[in-house]
Amino acid sequence: MTEFKILPRMRAHRGGQRGRRNLIMEFLVYLIPAVIALGVFAWRRRLLHERSVRAREDSAAAGLIEPPSLHPVIDTLKCIGCGTCVKVCPEQPDHHVLGLIDGKAALVSPADCIGHGACHAACPVGAIQLVFGTARRGVELPRVSPWFESNVPGVFVAGEIGGMGLIRNAIEQGRQAVEEIKARRPRDRSRLDLVIVGAGPAGFAASLAALERGLRFVTIEQDSLGGCIFQYPRGKIVMTQPALLPIVGPLRLRTTRKEELLEQLHEIERRVGLEIRYRERVSTVRAQDGGFLVSSSAAEYRASSVLLTIGRRGTPRKLGVIGEDLPKVTYRLIEPEQYRGCRVLVVGGGDSALEAAASVAEADPEARVTLAYRGDAFTRAKAKNRERVARAESLGALEVLFRSQVDAISEQFVVIDSNGIRREVANDAVIVSAGGVLPTDFLRSIGIEIDTKYGTA
Repeated sequence: MTEFKILPRMRAHRGGQRGRRNLIMEFLVYLIPAVIALGVFAWRRRLLHERSVRAREDSAAAGLIEPPSLHPVIDTLKCIGCGTCVKVCPEQPDHHVLGLIDGKAALVSPADCIGHGACHAACPVGAIQLVFGTARRGVELPRVSPWFESNVPGVFVAGEIGGMGLIRNAIEQGRQAVEEIKARRPRDRSRLDLVIVGAGPAGFAASLAALERGLRFVTIEQDSLGGCIFQYPRGKIVMTQPALLPIVGPLRLRTTRKEELLEQLHEIERRVGLEIRYRERVSTVRAQDGGFLVSSSAAEYRASSVLLTIGRRGTPRKLGVIGEDLPKVTYRLIEPEQYRGCRVLVVGGGDSALEAAASVAEADPEARVTLAYRGDAFTRAKAKNRERVARAESLGALEVLFRSQVDAISEQFVVIDSNGIRREVANDAVIVSAGGVLPTDFLRSIGIEIDTKYGTA
C-alpha cells in the first residue's frame, strides 16, 4: 500500500519540475530578445551620442555656431531624450542638425538649421521652442501677431520679410494670413478686400488662397513669379520638403531645383487663371477711410487689407564704397556662364555667396574667382556649399579671403583690405552677395514697428 501511495507523489513532483522548467524556458524566450533589443538600443544611443559630440565639436572648430534663421532652443529640464526631434528633422541625413548628448536633445550643427520647425511640432513634451536670433546676433523683424497682423490693424506680413525664409513655411504663412483676412472681411464693395504685395512663395500661396476664398484682390510683383526664388542661381536646390498649396493641394516635390519649382508655379498660374501684375513696384501704403490706399508705379488701389510678402533680397545690402554703382557690380548670380574668362570677385559669406563663387569657378576652370568675407569662417552657409568652395579652392579655381572687406571698386581693379593689408586685385565683375536688408524705411512709412530678436520667439 505504501508503495502505491508514494508513486503518485513522485509523479506529481516530476510534473512540478517540468512545469518550472517550462516556465523558465518561456521566461528565457521573452527575456533574451528583450535583452538583445535593449542592447541594440543602448548601442545605437551611444553611437548617436558620439556622432552628436563630433558634429558639435566640428561646428565649434569651424566657427559655425550661429543659426541663420528660425531655430530650436531645447529646455533640457523638460527633454526626455526620446530622440523624436532628431528623427523628424528633414535635413537628416545630409546634415546632422540635432543630436542627443548625455541623453538630451541638442542643436549640434546650428549653421545647418534652416528653420523647418518639424522638431518643435514633434516633441511630445513641449521641450522645444523656435526662436529668432541669438544672444550674440540679433535679427530685425517687423512686429506681428500670431495671425500675422502687424501693429497696424489691417496690414499683414508673411514670408521672408517676417523671418520665414523656408519655402514650405512661407507658403503656409501666406495661406493662414488670407484665412484671417477672409474671416474679418468687411462688407464694403467700394474697395478691394486685399492687396497682396509680392509673388514669392508666401505671396503666391496667398493669391491662390484669396482666389479660392472668393476675395476681391490684386497681387503686385515688382519682378517675376517666385520672388526671391527667381533670383537664385541656376540649378540651386530650393526645396527639400513637399508643400500644400491652396486650390492645388500637395506640391509633391523633393530636392527640387529652382527651374523645376518655377515651371510648376507658372503651370499652376496658367491652370487656375491667376492674374499677377508683374513689373509693378509698390511705393506707398497709406491709411484712408478705414482702409488703405496702395500706390504703385502703375496704379492706385483702395483695399480693406494689405498683405506684405516682400523679401529681403529686393533691398540688397550695399557695400557703401566708391565705385559700387559701376555697371560691372551686381547683386545676384543668374547664369555663371556669363562670367567665362572673367576675373570675378564675390563678396559675402552666406549660402548665396558660396553658391555664386563655386558656380562661376565650376562653369569655367580658367576663370579667376575670389571670394571675400569679413568673418573668420562661413558660419551661415550649409555644409554642401562649404564643401563646394573647399573643392574649388583645392583645385586652384577659387581664392578665399577671410577677414576681408572691399575698400573701393574701379573699372579695372578692386581694392581689398585683407587682414589689415590692402590689395589691388585685377577685376572684371563684382557679385555682392551680402544678403538683403529689411526695407525698414518702407515698413516704418506704413507705421510698422521693428523688433530686434536676440534668441526670442
